[in-house]
Amino acid sequence: MTSTTPLTNPHATASSLPSLPSQFGVYSEVGKLRRVLVCAPGLALTRLTPTNAEALLFDELPWVEQAKRDHAQFVFEMTTRGVEVLELHQLLSETMEIPDARNWLLDRIITVNTVGLGVVESVHCDLNTFDASTLATYLIGGLSAIDIPEGYHNGAMDMIRTTPGENEYLIDPLPNTLYTRDTTAWVYDGVLLNPLHWPARQGETLLMKAIYQFHPAFAGAGVTTYWGDPERSWGKATVEGGDVLVTGKGTVTIGLSERTSRQGVMQVAQSLFAHGAAERVIVASLPKTRAVMHLDTVFTFADRDIACAYRPIVDGIKTFSLYPEDREGEIKVVRESVPFLNVISDALGIADLRVIDNGPDRYESERQQWDSGNNLIALEPGVVIAYDRNTYINTELTRAGVEVVELPSAELGRGRGGGHCMTCPLQRDA
Repeated sequence: MTSTTPLTNPHATASSLPSLPSQFGVYSEVGKLRRVLVCAPGLALTRLTPTNAEALLFDELPWVEQAKRDHAQFVFEMTTRGVEVLELHQLLSETMEIPDARNWLLDRIITVNTVGLGVVESVHCDLNTFDASTLATYLIGGLSAIDIPEGYHNGAMDMIRTTPGENEYLIDPLPNTLYTRDTTAWVYDGVLLNPLHWPARQGETLLMKAIYQFHPAFAGAGVTTYWGDPERSWGKATVEGGDVLVTGKGTVTIGLSERTSRQGVMQVAQSLFAHGAAERVIVASLPKTRAVMHLDTVFTFADRDIACAYRPIVDGIKTFSLYPEDREGEIKVVRESVPFLNVISDALGIADLRVIDNGPDRYESERQQWDSGNNLIALEPGVVIAYDRNTYINTELTRAGVEVVELPSAELGRGRGGGHCMTCPLQRDA
């Protein structure tokens, strides 16, 4: 069972680092968003090539400079509406200013199994000469053998430099950090440190653990981790934040998807119940396909009583509810006899959940789902950010009384993710 020990670090000090208010917690999908974590496009996206894009989970190569401009607009739209936006490179850089944090993270990333025999010491020493900002850039963007100065040249490094393919990287690039939703998920008063499905993403959670454990904004906040630890092997138990919706009223909804497994869902539910963090977990069983990688690619909320849904998938969801049994650690599993949307309505106490679908025909509907049309991020009830290309959905949302803030989509969406995917809420009202 997950320890209730908070993620705190006795060596973390405020020193000269910026300190943030210590309130963290996410209590809904549409309440006022007050603080959020994003990751700006950077070095990691420039590492994508036609050769490695598929392995790094991108369907296409983004125009990185335009992606940076579009992401800056995304941040601007949130900050102008009162959302405090934290950026991953900046948080990691501030964390790497702390010597204990730097050593802790490098000891776990620079190992014989990751960089190989003969270069561990030289790579570790070289990285320790980098300033905090440069180090954070490489920890997210990847460290290629050619990034190591010639002064650390030896026979083993020569072999690495002349070996093509993935062995060129001493630290793998993490371009999917753009989609901060998946790595950690804040649920009510605590957080999940998610073991991610694909190897290309599994290094992301260790970076987040370092930030939560050492950065003074988090280390002094008494944050409780409900479940997950990137230093453990979780086998088939995987969970990604795009499948985790904080429905509210003591309920959490989790998608059983391509990337979130039954083994992971059951352990998360058990831990939430043990911590008294939830009374019910609704499980939405989804097709295991790339197009429907997470629940939030087919279903998100736009207002207290308005949801956006890709009906060809959502109407076919097999739904289960999990409840804590009287015996400690046991879970009661109930197969729901009504459709998924009805289960959600009942859980929220909404008599008539208004649902915006994707289009007038199956072609338009499928295209808008692929283009993240259902992947809305609510800034407050009835105000969402959505990609501009999904004109049908955005028009229908507007007709329903939702304010739609449109965001350029051509480059940011090439890894299959919209505003919901690109945000990890840290503080959101009920």
